[in-house]
Amino acid sequence: MPETPEEFWERTHDALRMPPVADWETWPFAGPLTPRPLAEPVEREPPRRGEGGVDCWRCAHGGADALWSSERWLVTPLSQPSGLPAVVILETRDHYEFHDLPVEHQAELGPLLVGVQRAVYAVGGIGNVHVCRWGDGSEHFHVWFMARPARIPQLAGSFAAIWDDVLPPLPEELWRANLECIRQALVGSLGDG
Repeated sequence: MPETPEEFWERTHDALRMPPVADWETWPFAGPLTPRPLAEPVEREPPRRGEGGVDCWRCAHGGADALWSSERWLVTPLSQPSGLPAVVILETRDHYEFHDLPVEHQAELGPLLVGVQRAVYAVGGIGNVHVCRWGDGSEHFHVWFMARPARIPQLAGSFAAIWDDVLPPLPEELWRANLECIRQALVGSLGDG
């Protein structure tokens, strides 16, 4: 039988450890750090943005900000420049969890992941495109594509998402030019949707 959230918390909250991150070349911070105390489990999971379609920003705005869209999918940028050369999100138009994607979505997902990643590489000067799945923010299934600049290995790996917040935002003009490269590559490889 798996641990309950309470059992997990009881076992872990007094045993937190600090991994040797100061030795990792990709760690974005210098100086001593200590883990934040682990909060006790909450009564229920906090609601995600737009849960059950209530006050859902994506549903209200449709594909207005999309770089590419189809009947079931959208590729959207962040709402403003961030530190990495590009960050875009592949998301469903409808509310789905990963585990309940309909068969049609499942069949399209693999080719879309490859197509979006290739489109992000079209920006140029990209060393890697990190494809990441976090599902705690929005009830629309979504996958992040984060472009790491070439030849800056310190930004490699799972800390790229943190570096995106640490680095100064791209100038607006460069950000928009990078998004236009991605949009053109998406239309070129995936069609008009």
